[in-house]
Amino acid sequence: MSEQPVAEYRIEDLAHHSGATVRTIRAYQDRGLLPKPERRGRANVYGSTHLARLRQIADLLDRGYTLASIKELLEAWDAGRGLGGVLGLVAEVQGPWTDEEAARITRAELDGKFGGKPDEAAVAEAVDLGVLERIPGHDDEFLVPSPQELAVAAELYAAGVPLSAISGHLRELRGQVEHIASRFLEFTTEHVFARYLGHRPPTDADAAEAASLVRRLRPLAQQTVDAELARAMRTFATRHLQQHLGAEGPPPTDSEPRSVTLPPETIRAVHRLVGQENAAAFITAAAEREVQARTLDALTSKDGDSKQFDQRA
Repeated sequence: MSEQPVAEYRIEDLAHHSGATVRTIRAYQDRGLLPKPERRGRANVYGSTHLARLRQIADLLDRGYTLASIKELLEAWDAGRGLGGVLGLVAEVQGPWTDEEAARITRAELDGKFGGKPDEAAVAEAVDLGVLERIPGHDDEFLVPSPQELAVAAELYAAGVPLSAISGHLRELRGQVEHIASRFLEFTTEHVFARYLGHRPPTDADAAEAASLVRRLRPLAQQTVDAELARAMRTFATRHLQQHLGAEGPPPTDSEPRSVTLPPETIRAVHRLVGQENAAAFITAAAEREVQARTLDALTSKDGDSKQFDQRA
């Protein structure tokens, strides 16, 4: 059985097979990302290892790595440390964080959900927000990354909420949720993942362990937010209902001093009576005395009414 010949490429051929430009390949060589080619006379010859390395770099760039971090990863790999764990961690983090599956919707179906009238501005806003994604070559169809989110918008619209208000609310909500996500990641990185990510790049074993932890901790963020949102909604919904129905709630606990405007002649009369330095204390005492007197009058009135009722009975 004959051995297959080793693939050899000129730089133009390597660029064609890898999808990179000749200029990019030379730049990678200058930065140490790509091994130097074999020199044969006046020609540079590249092999299958160069092609594999270029595809690896392209894959890491697609995953969001910078060229500097890619260089660290490749140097670790060349030193005998595998990339399997690191790439597994990247795949785990970049994988779906929900069980919800994307769906498709036609323009006619979309219009039907929102009043039946085409609204180009609303569609453009939904695309900008990522609620809808255009499908190349299909102008009358959209990808819906989160059908649940679109269903919520449709229900709000059916309840009378304008589309502009829905999109504005989503933008505000998204900012708040992104802050929660950022804080959760900072918290877990500090207390959980810091010990696995101390090395740059992390060892294969540490990266694999971190990927396992991501799988275990992934549901916790949503579960925590769900529980806290349920608690907050119960508290605030009850409070709003009491306010709108006129139900009496607990007395306000505002202890901050408030200014009260009094007629100038009243102020002058108090100054003449007790002096300017004692005016505030006098007005306070007088107000408290009046409140107490009215409270006593009200209690006496209620007691008298109950006695009259008893006598009539």
